Amino acid sequence: MLRLAAVAVLSAALIAPAAANDRTGLPPVVVYAPSPCLACIDWAEHLRKHGFAVTIEDKPSAEMPRIKRWLNVPSQLESVHTARVAGYFIEGHVPATDILTLLKERPKARGLAVPGLPRGAPGRENYNPYCETACTILDNAGRENEIRREAFVTLLVSPDGKTSIYARH
Repeated sequence: MLRLAAVAVLSAALIAPAAANDRTGLPPVVVYAPSPCLACIDWAEHLRKHGFAVTIEDKPSAEMPRIKRWLNVPSQLESVHTARVAGYFIEGHVPATDILTLLKERPKARGLAVPGLPRGAPGRENYNPYCETACTILDNAGRENEIRREAFVTLLVSPDGKTSIYARH
């Protein structure tokens, strides 16, 4: 019985580092975001929960268009923040699972985009119509207002700038 327990502990010890290595094997993500943007910070935390190492570079709002042009983000797909990972741009509130799929498949593309600010997208779960950065406002009784969600798509942007639906959410 003791030997069986020792084997279980040893097996767990060998499996745990493998899982940790899978996470550390992910490329780093750099997020360019206007400061302060609470929804951008929440999105970065969503990526961290999925194993990404994320750095946020706060930028003045006036500098964001230059960054988007530098990364070749089509203007019609713009959101608030823009990220860079493994040679791809990630525009807006793209779910981490879509980014993980992109990194696994490695298609010839500029990147992924979730245009605008869809309610319920990662980092936008606490959407409130009175706050453009997904603030949570309490009602007079101290309860959060109803959280609402809308359907959205993640778009794959090909090298020529054309888009196709990559995932539906």
